[in-house]
Amino acid sequence: MADRPRIVFMGTPEFAVPSLEACVALGEVVMVVTQPDKPKGRGRELGVPPVKEWALAHGLAVRQPEKLKATRFHEELLPLSADVAVVAAYGKILPPEVLAAPRMGCVNVHASLLPKYRGAAPIQWAIARGEEKTGVCLMLLEAGLDTGPLIACRELALGPADTGGSLHDSLARMGAEILRAELPAFLEGERVPVPQDHARATLAPILKKEDGRLDFGQPARVLEARLRAFTPWPGAFTHIRGKLVKVLRARVADGRGAAGEVLGADHAGIEIACGEGSLFFVEVLPEGKRPMSAAQFLSGHPLGKGEKIG
Repeated sequence: MADRPRIVFMGTPEFAVPSLEACVALGEVVMVVTQPDKPKGRGRELGVPPVKEWALAHGLAVRQPEKLKATRFHEELLPLSADVAVVAAYGKILPPEVLAAPRMGCVNVHASLLPKYRGAAPIQWAIARGEEKTGVCLMLLEAGLDTGPLIACRELALGPADTGGSLHDSLARMGAEILRAELPAFLEGERVPVPQDHARATLAPILKKEDGRLDFGQPARVLEARLRAFTPWPGAFTHIRGKLVKVLRARVADGRGAAGEVLGADHAGIEIACGEGSLFFVEVLPEGKRPMSAAQFLSGHPLGKGEKIG
């Protein structure tokens, strides 16, 4: 393509900002589409999506439709004569008429190695389910949920210290990198999208607060992985003597006992028996308090060996 491509960008959270930056470098971003401002915090003041904030700061036109189909939003896209729409964590399903509006359709930056982890929370579930690797795929969108053919994918090894937060940042950067490397080739017809193997598909459902509850009947290694996956949100939590306590850091040990039984509680931390092995609380956050070491927590909330929590 001799001229700079005309790009519509669709995205909302912080994850999408590096991809928007990449699109500005690659072509002419003729419109940025993002979710409407939403109330947030205790004051319920309207919060501006990170993509909107970045776009306005760089002089880009922004639209925030409440609904795409009911408002016939595709009629706003058609006059733009866009070559492609780039989608990154936009947060809405695109109706067929929007998918068809750009000349070469809509491509999506998805934070998993498709067909694994289709859906809303692929970053967190890859860690929670003990995957050894994840990555980013650039795909051509179609009507199904993350079912479209793949343009390109990049892998990233998962380490024992990865959290939902740290992996989010790594994959956001990787998403921008794959756009810079592969979108021009796709627009030139040099990348033919390859259909996914739907038989291998898995889902990554939207996270709920309850996903962070520690079920001590599960193996300790599973709980430790979920703890890291759900950091910073929804966080891993349990109840100690009826009080909510978030567990910020923990490690796996080989203690044995009834699920939820306190095996040890001293200056080294709090060891809780699990369905297999034990979980050693290192840092906690009691409700209404500041983060503290498990030892600091015990100074005000002593626990006896054999006591049950959860």
